[in-house]
Amino acid sequence: MSRLVIGTRGSPLAMWQAGWVADALRRSATGVTVELKVITTAGDRTGDEISAGQGLFTKELELAILDGRVDLAVHSLKDLPTAQTEGVVLTAVPLRQDPADALVSRAGSRIEDLPAGATVLCGSLRRQAQVLARRGDLKIQPIRGNIGTRLTKFDGSSAAAMILACAGLVRLGLEGRITHRLDPQDFLPAAGQGALAVQCRADDRRTRQFIEAIDDPVARAAVVCERAVLAGLGGGCRMPVGAYARFVDGGATLVVSAMAAAPNGSPMLKDTLQGPASSPQAAGELGRKLAQRLAAAGAAEILRQVDSPSRDAVEGLP
Repeated sequence: MSRLVIGTRGSPLAMWQAGWVADALRRSATGVTVELKVITTAGDRTGDEISAGQGLFTKELELAILDGRVDLAVHSLKDLPTAQTEGVVLTAVPLRQDPADALVSRAGSRIEDLPAGATVLCGSLRRQAQVLARRGDLKIQPIRGNIGTRLTKFDGSSAAAMILACAGLVRLGLEGRITHRLDPQDFLPAAGQGALAVQCRADDRRTRQFIEAIDDPVARAAVVCERAVLAGLGGGCRMPVGAYARFVDGGATLVVSAMAAAPNGSPMLKDTLQGPASSPQAAGELGRKLAQRLAAAGAAEILRQVDSPSRDAVEGLP
């Protein structure tokens, strides 16, 4: 009997995700026992969702892998920094949930239908920029916390709407709160949104063998492409950058769209590129090419200007 210990954050969504991976591992291999170990991260202590991509929700889990407290860790892939930690590998990207963002609204409205001057709660500059690009009259207020906390804050506020990820709502059985699914080809999600990342030690062949069985090649290629865009632009979760890769032509072609914008939505640069979906390496190269095109068109300068003020300034109202 083989035993695997999964490291996870303790939030309801993180526990759901780790439990889903545990069940997938049990189904893929007979005679394996899987248990969860909760580890508190810096992001949990500070509630700093904006800096998630800088490793605040992943670093302690990676350290637990390296020192042997856990065999593997499960993350929301969008929280995972694009720079890989030495000694730890991204072993599997399981089947991806919906990558789209969702509008949660009091009136059942689309963004275009919200009242003039209404307040929208957003947890990222990426969402803020895309809302304001559509409706410059709307007022944006930042919001922090896990999904349950955000919904409670929204319900107790005077805001007209809030933007959350579809995947988290669906995983927690809260899909009824989704007023409108925002088309990810139009309202671009965070790189890797809706996908899970399963990590283990690079030299742990036993654990890698178990985890590799739940890897989904389609999901992996798409997120490799999206993360290559993010890395190429030098962005993270706190930056107004979105990327979405999808397969067309029966899976023969990979199409990736990306955007970079100022926090107030102007200027905003968007571009789309496609190429053969022959391997994760080809997917990564496609993403890098799109990042280079966006950077050459002015995205690099936009993001430099976003990154230069204090975080309090760029996270406040535009």
